[in-house]
Amino acid sequence: MPLPPPIIAAPLPYEPLLGSRALTDVDLVVIHCTELPDLATARQYGERTVYDSGTGNSGHYYIDRDGSILQYVALERVAHHVRGINPRSVGIELVNTGRYPDWFDSRTQQMGEPYPEAQIASLVRLLQWLPDQLPALRWIAGHEQLDTARVPASDDPTREVARKLDPGPQFPWTQVLGAVTLQPLPL
Repeated sequence: MPLPPPIIAAPLPYEPLLGSRALTDVDLVVIHCTELPDLATARQYGERTVYDSGTGNSGHYYIDRDGSILQYVALERVAHHVRGINPRSVGIELVNTGRYPDWFDSRTQQMGEPYPEAQIASLVRLLQWLPDQLPALRWIAGHEQLDTARVPASDDPTREVARKLDPGPQFPWTQVLGAVTLQPLPL
C-alpha cells in the first residue's frame, strides 16, 4: 500500500452542502488545470457560490507548482468540476495559467505553461494512493476529453473556441500513465 502524500486539508466553506456519495461509486479521476495565475486565485474562484444550493465550482484536490497538495472537498462529497461526470469522479486541479486571462479569445488558445516536475511528482503520488481509498477507481481522463463543448469566441462571436482545453498539450500523459495503475477512460 503506497504511503499517503502530504495533503493539507483546506475545506471550502460550502463543502457540507455538496452531495454525498459512497466511495465505492467513484471510478474516475479527472485531471484539470486551474487556468488561473496562482493557488490563491484558484481558491477565490472555488469559494464563489454559483448554484442555488449554495455551492460553487471546485475540484477535490489542488496541486500547486511546488508540489503541495490541498484538499478542498472530501472524497465522500461530489465536487462540481466537470459537467455530467461529478458523482463518479475525483477532480484534481493543477495550478497552471492555461489560457488566463482571456480563456475564450480566439487569439489566445495556446496553453504554453509547462507543468513543473514537483507538481507532476505530487500528482503521481496522489494517483498511486487514491486507489487504496476508492476501491472502484480504475480510469483517468483529462477535462478536455469530457467537456468538448464549443462557445463563441469573446473577440469574435462568429468564431468558436473550445470551452475546455485542460490539462492541455503540456501535460505529460505518457509519464503519468507509466507511473500509475489507472487506465485512460475509453471514450
